[in-house]
Amino acid sequence: MSEAEAEYFSKDFDWDDLRHDVESDLSLRHHLLPFPPSAPAPPPRDVAAAWGGFHARHHTGKFFKERRYLLKEFPELVSCGKKNPRVLEVGCGNGSTVLPILRGNEDVVVYACDCSGEALEYAKEMLGTLNVASVERRFYPFLCNFAVHGFPMWLACGPCREASLHEHCCYSEAKEKTEMPLRGFDLSKDSSCLGGVDFITLIFTLSAIPFQMMPKALAECFCVLKPGGLLLFRDYGLYDMTMLRFESGKRVGFREYIRSDATQSYFFSLEIVQDLFLCAGFIELELEYCCIKSLNRRSGKSMRRVWVHGKFQKPM
Repeated sequence: MSEAEAEYFSKDFDWDDLRHDVESDLSLRHHLLPFPPSAPAPPPRDVAAAWGGFHARHHTGKFFKERRYLLKEFPELVSCGKKNPRVLEVGCGNGSTVLPILRGNEDVVVYACDCSGEALEYAKEMLGTLNVASVERRFYPFLCNFAVHGFPMWLACGPCREASLHEHCCYSEAKEKTEMPLRGFDLSKDSSCLGGVDFITLIFTLSAIPFQMMPKALAECFCVLKPGGLLLFRDYGLYDMTMLRFESGKRVGFREYIRSDATQSYFFSLEIVQDLFLCAGFIELELEYCCIKSLNRRSGKSMRRVWVHGKFQKPM
Protein backbone atom coordinates (compact mmCIF):
# COMPACT_ATOMS: atom_id res chain seq x y z
CA MET A 1 0.00 0.00 0.00
CA SER A 2 1.40 3.39 -0.98
CA GLU A 3 1.83 6.28 1.44
CA ALA A 4 -1.10 8.11 -0.21
CA GLU A 5 -3.35 5.08 0.20
CA ALA A 6 -2.31 4.61 3.81
CA GLU A 7 -3.05 8.22 4.65
CA TYR A 8 -6.73 7.64 5.25
CA PHE A 9 -6.09 4.77 7.66
CA SER A 10 -3.36 6.54 9.65
CA LYS A 11 -3.56 7.70 13.23
CA ASP A 12 -1.85 11.05 13.42
CA PHE A 13 -2.55 11.29 17.14
CA ASP A 14 -4.12 9.23 19.90
CA TRP A 15 -7.75 10.05 20.67
CA ASP A 16 -7.19 9.52 24.42
CA ASP A 17 -4.52 12.21 24.37
CA LEU A 18 -6.99 14.58 22.74
CA ARG A 19 -9.62 13.69 25.31
CA HIS A 20 -7.19 14.46 28.11
CA ASP A 21 -6.35 17.84 26.58
CA VAL A 22 -10.01 18.77 26.10
CA GLU A 23 -11.17 17.65 29.51
CA SER A 24 -8.29 19.52 31.17
CA ASP A 25 -9.04 22.80 29.40
CA LEU A 26 -11.36 24.97 31.51
CA SER A 27 -12.29 27.08 28.46
CA LEU A 28 -13.89 23.98 26.93
CA ARG A 29 -15.79 22.94 30.04
CA HIS A 30 -19.20 23.80 28.54
CA HIS A 31 -18.84 20.88 26.14
CA LEU A 32 -18.59 18.42 29.02
CA LEU A 33 -21.53 19.53 31.13
CA PRO A 34 -24.69 17.40 31.15
CA PHE A 35 -27.47 18.98 29.15
CA PRO A 36 -30.13 19.94 31.72
CA PRO A 37 -33.46 18.12 31.26
CA SER A 38 -35.21 21.37 32.16
CA ALA A 39 -33.60 23.24 29.27
CA PRO A 40 -36.21 24.68 26.92
CA ALA A 41 -36.66 22.69 23.75
CA PRO A 42 -35.29 24.43 20.66
CA PRO A 43 -37.96 25.87 18.37
CA PRO A 44 -39.07 23.58 15.52
CA ARG A 45 -36.90 23.96 12.43
CA ASP A 46 -37.51 23.23 8.79
CA VAL A 47 -34.57 20.87 8.35
CA ALA A 48 -35.03 20.53 4.59
CA ALA A 49 -35.11 24.33 4.16
CA ALA A 50 -32.02 24.75 6.35
CA TRP A 51 -30.02 22.22 4.35
CA GLY A 52 -31.39 23.62 1.10
CA GLY A 53 -29.99 27.02 2.03
CA PHE A 54 -26.71 25.43 3.10
CA HIS A 55 -26.25 23.68 -0.24
CA ALA A 56 -27.23 26.83 -2.15
CA ARG A 57 -24.33 28.63 -0.45
CA HIS A 58 -21.80 25.78 -0.55
CA HIS A 59 -22.58 23.64 -3.57
CA THR A 60 -19.34 24.21 -5.47
CA GLY A 61 -16.46 21.76 -5.49
CA LYS A 62 -14.36 24.33 -3.64
CA PHE A 63 -16.39 23.59 -0.51
CA PHE A 64 -17.32 19.94 -1.07
CA LYS A 65 -14.39 17.99 -2.43
CA GLU A 66 -14.95 14.67 -4.13
CA ARG A 67 -14.53 12.06 -1.39
CA ARG A 68 -11.81 10.09 -3.12
CA TYR A 69 -10.81 8.41 0.13
CA LEU A 70 -14.15 6.62 0.14
CA LEU A 71 -13.08 3.61 -1.93
CA LYS A 72 -9.92 3.23 0.15
CA GLU A 73 -11.95 3.22 3.35
CA PHE A 74 -14.67 1.02 1.86
CA PRO A 75 -13.12 -1.16 -0.89
CA GLU A 76 -16.20 -3.40 -0.83
CA LEU A 77 -17.91 -0.84 -3.06
CA VAL A 78 -15.48 -1.81 -5.83
CA SER A 79 -14.59 -5.43 -5.16
CA CYS A 80 -17.81 -6.88 -3.77
CA GLY A 81 -18.04 -9.57 -6.48
CA LYS A 82 -21.71 -8.81 -7.12
CA LYS A 83 -23.16 -8.13 -10.55
CA ASN A 84 -24.73 -4.67 -10.72
CA PRO A 85 -24.61 -4.06 -6.94
CA ARG A 86 -27.13 -1.55 -5.66
CA VAL A 87 -25.99 1.24 -3.37
CA LEU A 88 -28.26 3.58 -1.44
CA GLU A 89 -26.45 6.84 -0.65
CA VAL A 90 -28.37 8.50 2.18
CA GLY A 91 -27.99 12.27 2.38
CA CYS A 92 -26.16 12.64 -0.92
CA GLY A 93 -25.82 16.44 -0.81
CA ASN A 94 -24.11 17.73 -3.94
CA GLY A 95 -22.91 14.26 -4.99
CA SER A 96 -19.39 14.29 -3.54
CA THR A 97 -19.89 10.73 -2.27
CA VAL A 98 -21.82 9.42 -5.28
CA LEU A 99 -19.18 10.47 -7.79
CA PRO A 100 -16.25 8.31 -6.58
CA ILE A 101 -18.60 5.31 -6.29
CA LEU A 102 -19.74 5.68 -9.91
CA ARG A 103 -16.15 6.25 -11.05
CA GLY A 104 -14.76 3.30 -9.13
CA ASN A 105 -17.25 0.62 -10.18
CA GLU A 106 -18.77 0.78 -13.65
CA ASP A 107 -21.32 -1.91 -12.73
CA VAL A 108 -22.71 -0.21 -9.64
CA VAL A 109 -26.17 1.38 -9.55
CA VAL A 110 -26.57 4.24 -7.06
CA TYR A 111 -29.89 5.39 -5.60
CA ALA A 112 -29.19 8.71 -3.90
CA CYS A 113 -31.59 10.57 -1.63
CA ASP A 114 -31.55 13.87 0.21
CA CYS A 115 -34.11 15.93 2.10
CA SER A 116 -33.12 18.98 0.06
CA GLY A 117 -34.37 19.36 -3.49
CA GLU A 118 -31.70 22.00 -4.08
CA ALA A 119 -28.96 19.54 -3.15
CA LEU A 120 -30.34 16.96 -5.59
CA GLU A 121 -30.38 19.49 -8.41
CA TYR A 122 -26.74 20.37 -7.75
CA ALA A 123 -25.83 16.68 -7.64
CA LYS A 124 -27.52 16.02 -10.97
CA GLU A 125 -25.87 19.05 -12.54
CA MET A 126 -22.43 18.05 -11.32
CA LEU A 127 -22.68 14.45 -12.46
CA GLY A 128 -24.20 15.53 -15.78
CA THR A 129 -21.09 17.52 -16.68
CA LEU A 130 -18.62 14.73 -15.93
CA ASN A 131 -17.36 11.95 -18.14
CA VAL A 132 -18.66 9.04 -16.08
CA ALA A 133 -19.64 5.96 -18.08
CA SER A 134 -23.39 5.32 -18.41
CA VAL A 135 -24.16 7.65 -15.51
CA GLU A 136 -27.71 8.21 -16.74
CA ARG A 137 -28.45 4.49 -16.26
CA ARG A 138 -26.63 4.11 -12.95
CA PHE A 139 -27.59 7.20 -10.94
CA TYR A 140 -31.12 7.67 -9.61
CA PRO A 141 -31.65 10.67 -7.29
CA PHE A 142 -34.85 11.07 -5.28
CA LEU A 143 -36.21 13.40 -2.62
CA CYS A 144 -36.67 11.77 0.77
CA ASN A 145 -36.52 12.85 4.41
CA PHE A 146 -35.96 9.28 5.61
CA ALA A 147 -35.67 10.13 9.31
CA VAL A 148 -39.19 11.61 9.28
CA HIS A 149 -41.12 9.72 6.61
CA GLY A 150 -39.04 6.59 6.12
CA PHE A 151 -37.86 5.21 2.80
CA PRO A 152 -40.34 4.69 -0.05
CA MET A 153 -41.85 1.27 -0.62
CA TRP A 154 -40.23 0.83 -4.03
CA LEU A 155 -36.91 0.29 -2.24
CA ALA A 156 -38.36 -2.53 -0.16
CA CYS A 157 -42.09 -3.11 0.20
CA GLY A 158 -43.91 -4.29 3.31
CA PRO A 159 -43.68 -8.04 2.54
CA CYS A 160 -39.99 -7.63 1.69
CA ARG A 161 -39.32 -5.93 5.00
CA GLU A 162 -41.26 -8.52 6.95
CA ALA A 163 -39.40 -11.33 5.20
CA SER A 164 -36.01 -9.68 5.82
CA LEU A 165 -35.75 -8.58 2.19
CA HIS A 166 -35.59 -11.77 0.13
CA GLU A 167 -33.20 -11.69 -2.80
CA HIS A 168 -36.00 -11.68 -5.37
CA CYS A 169 -38.23 -8.70 -6.09
CA CYS A 170 -41.80 -8.98 -4.97
CA TYR A 171 -44.86 -6.89 -5.60
CA SER A 172 -46.61 -4.54 -3.24
CA GLU A 173 -50.03 -2.96 -3.24
CA ALA A 174 -48.59 0.06 -1.45
CA LYS A 175 -49.21 3.33 -3.26
CA GLU A 176 -46.40 5.27 -1.61
CA LYS A 177 -44.25 7.26 -4.02
CA THR A 178 -41.30 9.53 -3.65
CA GLU A 179 -41.85 13.26 -4.00
CA MET A 180 -39.39 13.27 -6.90
CA PRO A 181 -39.86 10.09 -9.01
CA LEU A 182 -36.74 8.33 -10.16
CA ARG A 183 -35.60 9.11 -13.64
CA GLY A 184 -36.49 6.11 -15.80
CA PHE A 185 -38.39 4.38 -13.00
CA ASP A 186 -42.13 4.91 -13.43
CA LEU A 187 -43.86 3.74 -10.27
CA SER A 188 -47.29 4.36 -11.77
CA LYS A 189 -46.70 1.53 -14.28
CA ASP A 190 -44.63 -0.88 -12.24
CA SER A 191 -45.34 -1.59 -8.58
CA SER A 192 -42.41 -3.98 -8.11
CA CYS A 193 -39.94 -3.07 -5.41
CA LEU A 194 -36.18 -3.38 -5.66
CA GLY A 195 -36.06 -5.98 -2.93
CA GLY A 196 -33.55 -3.96 -0.97
CA VAL A 197 -30.01 -2.75 -1.61
CA ASP A 198 -26.60 -4.34 -1.18
CA PHE A 199 -24.93 -1.32 0.42
CA ILE A 200 -25.95 1.80 2.27
CA THR A 201 -23.50 4.68 2.58
CA LEU A 202 -24.23 6.96 5.51
CA ILE A 203 -21.50 9.59 5.23
CA PHE A 204 -21.80 12.67 7.50
CA THR A 205 -25.60 12.28 7.45
CA LEU A 206 -26.63 10.74 10.77
CA SER A 207 -25.06 13.63 12.70
CA ALA A 208 -27.42 16.06 10.94
CA ILE A 209 -30.48 14.30 12.40
CA PRO A 210 -31.78 15.15 15.91
CA PHE A 211 -30.46 12.55 18.30
CA GLN A 212 -33.89 11.32 19.36
CA MET A 213 -34.68 10.48 15.72
CA MET A 214 -31.54 8.42 15.10
CA PRO A 215 -32.98 5.04 16.23
CA LYS A 216 -35.87 5.35 13.76
CA ALA A 217 -33.49 6.45 11.00
CA LEU A 218 -31.25 3.43 11.50
CA ALA A 219 -34.24 1.10 11.71
CA GLU A 220 -35.28 2.37 8.27
CA CYS A 221 -31.78 1.66 6.93
CA PHE A 222 -31.92 -1.84 8.37
CA CYS A 223 -35.27 -2.52 6.66
CA VAL A 224 -34.13 -1.64 3.13
CA LEU A 225 -30.78 -3.45 3.32
CA LYS A 226 -30.60 -7.00 1.99
CA PRO A 227 -29.58 -9.76 4.43
CA GLY A 228 -25.80 -9.80 4.50
CA GLY A 229 -25.69 -6.25 3.15
CA LEU A 230 -23.32 -3.63 4.52
CA LEU A 231 -23.90 -0.17 5.94
CA LEU A 232 -20.78 1.98 5.56
CA PHE A 233 -20.55 4.79 8.09
CA ARG A 234 -18.40 7.87 8.55
CA ASP A 235 -19.29 10.89 10.68
CA TYR A 236 -18.10 13.45 13.19
CA GLY A 237 -16.30 12.08 16.23
CA LEU A 238 -16.31 13.32 19.79
CA TYR A 239 -13.92 16.26 20.40
CA ASP A 240 -13.44 16.96 16.70
CA MET A 241 -12.18 20.48 16.08
CA THR A 242 -15.60 21.49 14.71
CA MET A 243 -17.28 20.57 18.00
CA LEU A 244 -14.80 22.53 20.08
CA ARG A 245 -15.46 25.70 18.09
CA PHE A 246 -19.12 25.85 19.15
CA GLU A 247 -19.98 28.31 21.89
CA SER A 248 -22.10 27.26 24.86
CA GLY A 249 -25.20 28.98 23.51
CA LYS A 250 -25.18 26.72 20.45
CA ARG A 251 -25.83 23.55 22.43
CA VAL A 252 -29.27 22.02 21.84
CA GLY A 253 -28.54 18.70 23.53
CA PHE A 254 -25.71 16.60 24.92
CA ARG A 255 -23.00 16.67 22.20
CA GLU A 256 -25.57 18.23 19.88
CA TYR A 257 -25.18 21.73 18.44
CA ILE A 258 -26.93 24.11 16.06
CA ARG A 259 -25.21 26.41 13.59
CA SER A 260 -26.25 29.94 12.75
CA ASP A 261 -27.83 28.71 9.50
CA ALA A 262 -30.17 26.36 11.48
CA THR A 263 -28.36 23.17 10.43
CA GLN A 264 -27.23 21.02 13.31
CA SER A 265 -24.61 18.44 14.14
CA TYR A 266 -24.04 15.68 16.66
CA PHE A 267 -20.58 14.39 17.64
CA PHE A 268 -20.33 10.65 18.23
CA SER A 269 -18.42 8.56 20.71
CA LEU A 270 -17.70 4.97 19.72
CA GLU A 271 -19.96 3.76 22.52
CA ILE A 272 -22.97 5.74 21.25
CA VAL A 273 -22.46 4.53 17.67
CA GLN A 274 -22.19 0.96 18.87
CA ASP A 275 -25.36 1.22 20.96
CA LEU A 276 -27.35 2.80 18.12
CA PHE A 277 -26.37 0.26 15.48
CA LEU A 278 -26.58 -2.84 17.65
CA CYS A 279 -30.01 -1.82 18.92
CA ALA A 280 -31.12 -1.44 15.29
CA GLY A 281 -30.10 -5.07 14.64
CA PHE A 282 -26.75 -4.61 12.90
CA ILE A 283 -23.60 -6.65 13.43
CA GLU A 284 -20.49 -4.57 14.06
CA LEU A 285 -17.59 -5.37 11.72
CA GLU A 286 -15.37 -2.30 12.19
CA LEU A 287 -15.59 0.70 14.49
CA GLU A 288 -12.83 3.17 15.29
CA TYR A 289 -11.84 6.80 15.55
CA CYS A 290 -9.94 8.33 12.62
CA CYS A 291 -7.64 10.94 14.11
CA ILE A 292 -6.10 13.13 11.43
CA LYS A 293 -4.02 16.29 11.70
CA SER A 294 -4.65 18.84 8.98
CA LEU A 295 -2.97 22.18 8.39
CA ASN A 296 -4.91 25.42 8.10
CA ARG A 297 -2.98 27.08 5.29
CA ARG A 298 -4.30 30.53 6.16
CA SER A 299 -3.33 30.51 9.84
CA GLY A 300 -0.60 27.89 9.70
CA LYS A 301 -2.17 26.09 12.66
CA SER A 302 -2.46 22.33 12.95
CA MET A 303 -6.01 21.10 13.49
CA ARG A 304 -6.98 17.80 15.07
CA ARG A 305 -9.89 16.23 13.22
CA VAL A 306 -11.82 13.26 14.58
CA TRP A 307 -14.18 11.10 12.57
CA VAL A 308 -15.86 7.81 13.36
CA HIS A 309 -15.38 5.02 10.83
CA GLY A 310 -17.69 2.03 10.93
CA LYS A 311 -18.85 -0.99 8.93
CA PHE A 312 -22.04 -2.77 9.96
CA GLN A 313 -23.77 -5.78 8.49
CA LYS A 314 -27.37 -6.94 8.39
CA PRO A 315 -27.47 -10.59 9.56
CA MET A 316 -28.09 -13.25 6.94
